[in-house]
Amino acid sequence: MNQQLVNKILITVGFLFLYRLLAYVPVPGVDASIIASFFDTHANDALGLMNMFSGNAVERLSIISLGIMPYITASIIMELLAATFPALGQMKKERDGMQKYMQIIRYATIAITLVQAVGVSIGLQSLTGQDGTSAILVDHNTFILLAAVSMLAGTMLLMWIGEMITQSGVGNGISLIIFAGIVSAIPSAIGQSITMINTGAMSFLTLLFIIALILVTVFIIIYVELGERRIPVTYAKKTMMQNQNKRVMNYIPVKVNLSGVIPVIFASAILMFPMTVLSSSTNPMIQSIADVLSPNGYFFNFLTFLFVVFFAFFYASITFNAKDIADNLKRQGGFIPGVRPGNSTSEFLNETASRLTITGAIYLGLVATLPFMIIKGVGVPFFFGGTAVLIVVQVALDTMRKIEAQIYMSKYQTISAVGL
Repeated sequence: MNQQLVNKILITVGFLFLYRLLAYVPVPGVDASIIASFFDTHANDALGLMNMFSGNAVERLSIISLGIMPYITASIIMELLAATFPALGQMKKERDGMQKYMQIIRYATIAITLVQAVGVSIGLQSLTGQDGTSAILVDHNTFILLAAVSMLAGTMLLMWIGEMITQSGVGNGISLIIFAGIVSAIPSAIGQSITMINTGAMSFLTLLFIIALILVTVFIIIYVELGERRIPVTYAKKTMMQNQNKRVMNYIPVKVNLSGVIPVIFASAILMFPMTVLSSSTNPMIQSIADVLSPNGYFFNFLTFLFVVFFAFFYASITFNAKDIADNLKRQGGFIPGVRPGNSTSEFLNETASRLTITGAIYLGLVATLPFMIIKGVGVPFFFGGTAVLIVVQVALDTMRKIEAQIYMSKYQTISAVGL
């Protein structure tokens, strides 16, 4: 392993450590003990899901309580607008336009963060402890201002950390932040499971069943994520002679899951945004709507399945451009046996990708919802879902691939430097 790769890994670890430190910086003007006791009774609902994605920052009311979800929500909105308006889509493809595109996402993130921060701060005004003590230690208007400013600063720091990891570290920064938040909750989950077994709240056989379910889920995820359809490609003899000293790929790999972990993250962000706003209201009707949208219910998981399937198709259509692949193949003198170059190749690739995306979308939707429904049927009294396992495994696989690519790249550079 060369020093450059080691430095990138250390930079990534350092920024993730900074992220975990921010999770322990509370919003000024709150009683942390009242907030913690409140979250103890909401571990298996919408707040429990938000707490899981933030690495337990929500139960501490940290400045990063909103996590990276406002940034993801803004990215979703921009992706939808870019797919709808050709001018915005063209801006995204240009180098200078991409900078403007990312700047718009940052501004949208600020607006979404402020809306969510104000909603959370208003909702906390009615929160009291068992003795009737308010969770807010300062004037309510002052607290709204403090919460909005501090949470906005926290979200901006997370966005900056994610971009720095992507640019200078290893892997996708935003995905690694979510990964670190979920993984950081594993020790407390293990401790909670041991406590429940000791107190008789959960049997040892139930724990074994949960572990077996996790292992099966991980195996299925790895198996599908590594699966791909290899479309054979034949090159003209002239092309092969010109590239006889180079490696020419004789197949086009099309993954079963073209969209990766993005649909699950997008679906979670979309569903968590209204939950954050609705949870701040004391209106009985709005609270009943919030109860229906609770992650502990079947309707929420049904919506999760639909959103995951939708975003799987949507993101696959963006990442897999069959026309560009067909044009590049034609320029290189290659063709798919039995398929004419040009439009016919593009249509064939689109058809193949669509069939694989159907399988990949259903797989993502089932993994994101089915484990939780099984766990709920068993009667486990804490939140657990396949979404967390899916994100952890996919991000780990993606990071391992990028580290492996860096290692191979350094080997090629070394061979080139010595003249071999």
